[in-house]
Amino acid sequence: MDATSTCALDLTEKVIASLSGCEDERFRFVMTELVKHLHAFARKVDLRSEEWMAAIQFLTAVGQTCTDKRQEFILLSDTLGLSMLVVALAQMRASKASTNAVTPATEATVLGPYYWEGAPDLPLGADLGAGVRGEPAFYHGRVTDTEGRPLAGALLDIWSGDGEGVYDMQLEGNAQMRARGRIRTDEEGRYWFWSIKPSFYPIPMDGPVGRMIEHMRRDPNRPGHIHMIVSAEGHVPIATHLFVANSPYLETDVVFGVRDSLIVPFERMEPGTASDGRVMDRPYWEAHYDFRLAAAK
Repeated sequence: MDATSTCALDLTEKVIASLSGCEDERFRFVMTELVKHLHAFARKVDLRSEEWMAAIQFLTAVGQTCTDKRQEFILLSDTLGLSMLVVALAQMRASKASTNAVTPATEATVLGPYYWEGAPDLPLGADLGAGVRGEPAFYHGRVTDTEGRPLAGALLDIWSGDGEGVYDMQLEGNAQMRARGRIRTDEEGRYWFWSIKPSFYPIPMDGPVGRMIEHMRRDPNRPGHIHMIVSAEGHVPIATHLFVANSPYLETDVVFGVRDSLIVPFERMEPGTASDGRVMDRPYWEAHYDFRLAAAK
């Protein structure tokens, strides 16, 4: 080993040693491993100064692109598969804690960059898609624990883009919440609401993450999906999607978020009386899905 290689390894050890006074054990462990892998990466690729500076400038641009309605760092994490890896690790921990479950908990997936806190509380059967472009869709099902027992009062925090895949946050000007709402299950754990049938769409390509995706020659699209955060007292909440069966890009989701168990058939219904008694004068879609939540330990 030459003197330069020895110096590089010594530097890594010096940085790790500088953490010895940290009293937060988990933080010290995470930072130690980060330094080890970051330094090993630089050595592995023989990182050039101009490449290092380009990375600094890229991360600076990612931060500068973030606003209260756009989270470019989440988008970066999503497109590199890190968000989905963190979700998978969390679900693995939860599954180990629920070894006696009759059925597994519903799979989680990425939160995505378009979550907006403060969606309105709406009654069962509400139409989240009122005034939103797209074909109407009726969603219904149950929320239970992993033993199949209904969870009354479980909360579904729901959001999606419109029928062309555009989210309210992406609209110019002072965007108002659209296609969002929070509903609670009834005494039998049932939920039902109206929205629109989601469409596939590309991630925002006008920022640094978009330029990265273009340089990688990757497809920027996500398959059609609707988002939910499902929670109930005493249970592990999940952030998840329902994906439209047969949607384009199910196999090439740019954020790697598709799970087979979350792909749902959307049945086309003719005009008439829907399952909740609503009279429809045009065709609509119907989707059924039952959510299962693991007990919190």
